[in-house]
Amino acid sequence: MDVTGWLVWFLDTLHRAVDQAQDTLDTVLARARFWQRWATTPLNGRQVKLIDRLLDGFEGKLSRSKWAAIVKYSPDTALRDINDLLAHGMLRKSDAGGRSTSYGLNDLPE
Repeated sequence: MDVTGWLVWFLDTLHRAVDQAQDTLDTVLARARFWQRWATTPLNGRQVKLIDRLLDGFEGKLSRSKWAAIVKYSPDTALRDINDLLAHGMLRKSDAGGRSTSYGLNDLPE
């Protein structure tokens, strides 16, 4: 009885599971390091919600209008939140200006 085929399948499956667990652990640790670094920075609930979204891998570019739509507040409130995070150094502004301005996390942990 040759079990080589099953053994190859099992070890390949085990390898993929370990890789996936490592990726999950890396993500959790990066998030924990980020929040640990910024623990003393005062943030409101909207800012925490958006930072969490960015840490989760926000799709596309984050703009003031997207921020306002996600937190369901006015664009002016969104801009105040963004400017506060820029002042603290948590966010960085893209090189594009005007209507193309977008924002991202300034220091993502490795």
